[in-house]
Amino acid sequence: MKKSLLLLLLFIFTISLDAQRDTLSLSPDTPKKDIYRDASNIRISIYPVPVRDNSLTIKCDRDISSVRITNIIGQDIFRVQYKNPLSITKILLDNPKRGMYLVSINFSDGARVVKKIMIEELE
Repeated sequence: MKKSLLLLLLFIFTISLDAQRDTLSLSPDTPKKDIYRDASNIRISIYPVPVRDNSLTIKCDRDISSVRITNIIGQDIFRVQYKNPLSITKILLDNPKRGMYLVSINFSDGARVVKKIMIEELE
């Protein structure tokens, strides 16, 4: 009786440990390099800094496939998807408010970079 109870408790303990596993397992045919692209060596220029004329230019050494600009609380103020990727693009904003914004740049090879910009009102 004690032995069967001990085996039952050991079985329940083993199942509960397996259920608490918080690691991600990948299937063997999924290459790990495709999951996260290395974006540390991408050269990006966003100018002018700070943005004053409701327009900014993004220049990169890779092809840009999409650009999204959000305010600090995550609301989109601008979004564009390019059918033919570009290495330089000029963005015209529709009367943005003064403040900090995040520019998310997606590249044609799957990499993504997020940069901060400051927008100031014209004086």
